[in-house]
Amino acid sequence: MGNTHAFSDLNLPLFDSDEVAQPAAQAPSYLRDHRKRLRDRFLQGGADALPDYEMLELVLFRAIPRQDVKPLARALLEQFGDFNAVLSAPKDQLEAMKGVGEAVICELKIVEAAAHRLSQTRIRQKPVLSSWGALLDYCRTTMAHRATEQFRVFFLDRKNTLIADEEQAQGTVDHVPVYPREIVKRALLLNASALIMVHNHPSGDPTPSSADIEMTQQVVTAAQALGITLHDHVIIGKSQEVSFRADGYL
Repeated sequence: MGNTHAFSDLNLPLFDSDEVAQPAAQAPSYLRDHRKRLRDRFLQGGADALPDYEMLELVLFRAIPRQDVKPLARALLEQFGDFNAVLSAPKDQLEAMKGVGEAVICELKIVEAAAHRLSQTRIRQKPVLSSWGALLDYCRTTMAHRATEQFRVFFLDRKNTLIADEEQAQGTVDHVPVYPREIVKRALLLNASALIMVHNHPSGDPTPSSADIEMTQQVVTAAQALGITLHDHVIIGKSQEVSFRADGYL
């Protein structure tokens, strides 16, 4: 972002859910005109026609119908980095921001949840290995900006169609407990023939640790003994990911 201190002294009011009940028509005419222009640009050009702060403005319009939301949109980006990071920000960190109340948090989390559902829909009931890009998009959307580690397993049938997408564990900023026997046990219960494991590195660096490599080999050994294939283990970073299969770890 350009000026790192431009919004540090904002005296933004705290908005709550009561704001939503007020008609947007009560906003000053210049705000109504601005919002209409922004909506028209979005409808005509899509998300690519708008920078991150204007996309955030569109999200904030419903939560704050009678105020200029541009300063708050810019302040949120200043604090968290980009549009995706704002949507994924923990509730307690959002609450600490001036100008952010329950209504704002609700709107942000609705958009985040909608993005997760949409990306998940694109991999359901499809051969996952032939929809690899969609799988990675889903993992990036749901995991890249998490503040703590999350470990997920995708369970597949004999045609590599997704049976289940399950969170196996949550951890700290640099560790998540994983139990290979429990993963294989769950695969047997689901009658799965193959697995894909995914976890994130909140540091942003997806390079596997020695513990990541050792755990993966333990899963391979336990799964192979029961005729189950581990297709891959993917580590999601902030802007890139590492595939154990593609990078020679598996």
